[in-house]
Amino acid sequence: MLTRLELAANTALVQDRAFGAMIGLAIGDSLGDAARTPENQQRFGITMDFDGRTALSTDDTEFAILTAKTLIETRGNMTVDDVVRSWRAHVVAQDALPRGGASEIEAAENLRRGLYPPYSGEYNSHCLSDGAAMRVTPIGIACAGDPARAARLAEIDACVSHSRDGIWGAQAVAAAVAAAMAGGTVDEVIDAGKRFVPEESWLHHTLTRALEIASRADCLEDAWMPLHTDLWTSYKAVVPEAVSQAFALFKLSKGDFRRGVIYAGNFGRDADTLGAIVGALCGALVGASSIPERWIQKTRYPSGICLRFTKGLDIAEIAAELANLVSP
Repeated sequence: MLTRLELAANTALVQDRAFGAMIGLAIGDSLGDAARTPENQQRFGITMDFDGRTALSTDDTEFAILTAKTLIETRGNMTVDDVVRSWRAHVVAQDALPRGGASEIEAAENLRRGLYPPYSGEYNSHCLSDGAAMRVTPIGIACAGDPARAARLAEIDACVSHSRDGIWGAQAVAAAVAAAMAGGTVDEVIDAGKRFVPEESWLHHTLTRALEIASRADCLEDAWMPLHTDLWTSYKAVVPEAVSQAFALFKLSKGDFRRGVIYAGNFGRDADTLGAIVGALCGALVGASSIPERWIQKTRYPSGICLRFTKGLDIAEIAAELANLVSP
């Protein structure tokens, strides 16, 4: 892997990977959301591409933009106070969160009640959801080459809405993106993320199991059913299910962007978040220059379906500002 100093000296590379990570998240989010609809399943079976309709963003992309906005405004040195300020301005201020995640909706209500992190995340019945993991890619970008710093900032961002595994999953994704930005191998990226998951945690258990399944499989088809059945939780796809599956799918994709996004997007359950995480990891590895241009143009401008302030923002410009935070 490149050091942070080496990355900072190669502006073009950092810009390409930063845009790759952010647009990869947006592509995986949109394709996964479309792939799990009954209409797409009936028409295509497996969704391999975007059709002629507009590709819509979900809360995954839009909350990631909120995190990016906070990072950019604080020059990469955000505090819990900064995160709360952003949430109050752009989440709490909305009357409702259309298509918002349960963890984010409850966290917003907690903030309205006067609860402050960590209590807004701890006193949250959805604190183990993958809602924080979906939004920390900008942290990995800003902390390129420094997974430990990415994990620290991810905890700051996640504690407003999550606790325990919900935070550890966010730390794992942010650290992995930071390693991918530095050009780590697929296994190095996974190891960087796993390093911040406590060994006694539920997430560590399922992540270990998911990676075992991926390692022992001769092909994706051999791993497909076990990854569903061995990690499935009966209520909703929480972090120990979804983040572990995302890392396994990233490993099975070998970092190939198209394969990774298609695998994750067609996985079912929380496919938009799976697609967003895998898309971000693969995108950070290969850069935007290796992503199909038509996919970029389909997803470059968020729809504001959950957070209104994000509508029409240019993800390329956001990624460029995040890349500017990568300094020695």
